[in-house]
Amino acid sequence: MDKDINTFCMRLKEWFAWHFPEMTKIVNDNTIYAKLVNVLGANRDNVTDAFKDEIQSVTLDEDKAQQIIDAAKISMGMDMNETDQLQVKKWAERVTELIEFRESLSAYLKDRMNAVAPNLQALIGEIVGSKLIAHAGGLTNLSKYPASTIQILGAEKALFRALKTKGKTPKYGLIFNSTFIGRAGLKNKGKISRYLANKCAIASRVDCFSEAPTAKFGDSLKMQVEERLKFLASGVKPRKNKDAMSEVLAELKADGLFYGDKVKVTKVADSGDEDNGDAEVPEKKRDKKSKDKKDKKQKKPKEEETLEEDSEVEQAKKSKKRVKA
Repeated sequence: MDKDINTFCMRLKEWFAWHFPEMTKIVNDNTIYAKLVNVLGANRDNVTDAFKDEIQSVTLDEDKAQQIIDAAKISMGMDMNETDQLQVKKWAERVTELIEFRESLSAYLKDRMNAVAPNLQALIGEIVGSKLIAHAGGLTNLSKYPASTIQILGAEKALFRALKTKGKTPKYGLIFNSTFIGRAGLKNKGKISRYLANKCAIASRVDCFSEAPTAKFGDSLKMQVEERLKFLASGVKPRKNKDAMSEVLAELKADGLFYGDKVKVTKVADSGDEDNGDAEVPEKKRDKKSKDKKDKKQKKPKEEETLEEDSEVEQAKKSKKRVKA
């Protein structure tokens, strides 16, 4: 859809530039340009001081609105017929409708990703995250994939072609659209894609298997990727994953969203007396396997002692036979 909107805006600029060529230099954004043409009715004569407020509401800049009004007064463009103006206006209306539809779609996608996979959205963005989920066939399937599969997800053709021709395998697939890989240097793109795929695997598993998912894990993982980029660029040592995750778990414990492995159970007396003693869950009994292993370890030195005694007896017998002979 982005590609279609860009091509339609370029065509609109090409047509309206014959009538008002100065506006293309003042307004560089395609969406603002299309909305301006729609507001002005594809007619340069409507650009007057009375329309300043409407132009300013579209451009969101008072100086640009004044520049457009001043340029319309001394414009070198040719005049347009009413039929041509009507066609250009219809085209501008259709382009603005497409832009509004794209904005509504992006808002809906952001809300859905925030509800389904908030950590993956916080890490890699809603667009790339939704592409990964769609290509994998769901969040559950994506959470089951290893990091190496997520790294080349979307580049299957290049992978099988490389395996067939014994060439170089691809370094990245859909995650190439992430901003992290674009910011990395040419030599470090493969390292960052591998690291980012690892963090995407962690985020997808947290989103899939947690009962009340939050975006705090995704924010922490994003900070780790930022630190890795700094490490590859300047050599600043990043944090360990264990330290980063422990900080997030401490925040969740403070908010009451995570209780740890040992859950505290409060006991209340039946008679009505309040006993607020907190009792920890008792540890599990040791398995029989661990006992058997300990018994075997204890038996081993005894067996070694008996073998040594037998060897000493045999040597004594051999020495006696030699003396008799």
